[in-house]
Amino acid sequence: MPLILFNKPFQVLCQFSPQDGRITLADHLSIPNIYPAGRLDADSEGLLLLTDDGRLQHAISHPDRKEAKTYLVQVDGVPDAASLARLQSPLDLGDFITQPCQAVRIAEPDWLWPRHPPIRARLDQPTAWLAITLKEGKNRQVRRMTAAVGLPTLRLVRSSIGPFSLASHPLMPGEWCEVPAAALAK
Repeated sequence: MPLILFNKPFQVLCQFSPQDGRITLADHLSIPNIYPAGRLDADSEGLLLLTDDGRLQHAISHPDRKEAKTYLVQVDGVPDAASLARLQSPLDLGDFITQPCQAVRIAEPDWLWPRHPPIRARLDQPTAWLAITLKEGKNRQVRRMTAAVGLPTLRLVRSSIGPFSLASHPLMPGEWCEVPAAALAK
C-alpha cells in the first residue's frame, strides 16, 4: 500500500480522469489505482497525499481525524495584528464558521520555487507571506479566509500535511516520492 507525496504544480487538476484538455494528476503519476487523500484547487500548489488504500485515504481525509495542514500564503497587502487575530479566531464565511487555527506572518520562503506564470507585481501595493495551519479543509477555505479579512490570496502553497512536509521531502513541482504509511500513526 503505497503512500505517495506529490508536489502538485499550479493549474493541475486533482483528478486522474481527463477534463477538456486540462492537465491532471495522470499527466504526472502513472502509478495504478492510487487516489488523492484530499484535494487542492487548480490555482493552489504544493503537497498532496495519494494512496491505493481506501481505508487510509478515508482516515487521512475524514473530518474526525483531519491531519493538520500548513499553507504558505502570499497575500495582497500587509496584515496587522487585528487581521491575524481574526484569521486565528472562528471566522464566519457565510456558509460555515471556521475552526480556530494558527496564522502567523513569515518571511518569504527562500526554498520556494518560482511560479509559472509568475504572480503579478504592483509596485504600489505591498504583499506579505503568512503560514496558516488548519485541521479542517473546506472548499477554497484559506482563500476565503484571507479575503474576509481584506487580504486577498495571490499564491497558495500547501507545505505540510501531518508529519509530511516539503521541507523534509524537497520535491519540485511535478515530483513525487513514496513514504511509509506507518508514519501517519506517529
